[in-house]
Amino acid sequence: MNTEKRQNITIQILALIGLVLAIKLACIYYSANYDMYALSSFCSINEFIDCDGAAKSTAAQFWGIPLAYWGIFFYLIILFLTVVDKLKRIKFLGFLEVFKNPLAYMTTLGTIAFVCSMILAGISLFQIHKLCILCFITYFIDLIIALTASACKPKTFFVSFKDTIIDFIDGAKKYTKTFIVLLILTVSFLTYSAVTDNFVPHVKRHKSIMKYREMTYNPYRVKGNLLGAEKADVVIELYSDFVCPLCYIQNIMLHQAVKEFSNVKVVHHNFPFDKECNPYITVNMHPNACFMSRGAIAARNQGNYWEMSSLLYEKQPQKMDDLLKLAEELNLNKDQFIKDCNSQATEREIESELKQANDLGLDATPTMFVNGDKIVGVKPYYELKEILIKHGAKRK
Repeated sequence: MNTEKRQNITIQILALIGLVLAIKLACIYYSANYDMYALSSFCSINEFIDCDGAAKSTAAQFWGIPLAYWGIFFYLIILFLTVVDKLKRIKFLGFLEVFKNPLAYMTTLGTIAFVCSMILAGISLFQIHKLCILCFITYFIDLIIALTASACKPKTFFVSFKDTIIDFIDGAKKYTKTFIVLLILTVSFLTYSAVTDNFVPHVKRHKSIMKYREMTYNPYRVKGNLLGAEKADVVIELYSDFVCPLCYIQNIMLHQAVKEFSNVKVVHHNFPFDKECNPYITVNMHPNACFMSRGAIAARNQGNYWEMSSLLYEKQPQKMDDLLKLAEELNLNKDQFIKDCNSQATEREIESELKQANDLGLDATPTMFVNGDKIVGVKPYYELKEILIKHGAKRK
């Protein structure tokens, strides 16, 4: 067996190992993101060495395609290149003659893959702070493939890159129509995957939710004590906390929903995770939440609960002077506002709502009941709409 053939077999073995690892990573990706009953993978050892955590990250995809799938595609291409010289001899595969220097292509692809891998390693270590052991093994497999391919016919990496580009251009010229069709199909597919995120639903969900988190104010805010239709077929009972970041997002989404649907109403219940008024919690998660709930009730007594609610989420007042500025912005009577903030009636109302939440077994915000169906946490807006339509919501 000559040296070149031995090196070719080595590359095949490396590519097969890489392919198996990439398939395993694809399975981990699926389990981590879409199987709520899946156990932790064997390579999720702690908070740092965590394959599952890396797979759940939005960085685990490129152009809307999971990185594991890119890996599978890469190793299949490498395996193809190791046998392309044999495939050329088959009569109906004569067009494969365009692959003149497969070793140069493997050197080029392996080098590009390793450079990309080092970028991903940096993102993994310094941005998401998760280490995927299997990913790092594939990174070094990519490098070894490049070095092994280069050793078969010693050339500088620059020459391999040059040969690859020249052969690519020559092949595109010889099969121009086929090349154009393949180019259009590839660009169309990648554009579709990047724009829709349909192959990475968890990224699509994240982007949808973060769009609202990045809003500095509620563009759909309404005045008054009524959010939605007075007589509604779909009633949302919302339990939330004015300090809760996810409740901020939920508030904007629900305001948008009542603008879009004609028969939906939102009823808000104060559920502050603040030990100042909440006797059912052991950890003071959201200081000032009780204080803000009193401000919302005081504003409701003057007919502007929902606009005050939006301001509370946005401004996060820390003391009474801050709260009074919001009351002045809404043209509320200052003296009455202060009186209602500190009244026993307001305290009893908050106590009553907290007891109601505790009796329902609620332990997270936001939690809402859509016509009685319990939903914990924030859903992407497109999922929220589906839920409302399922319960009979009608578009305006």
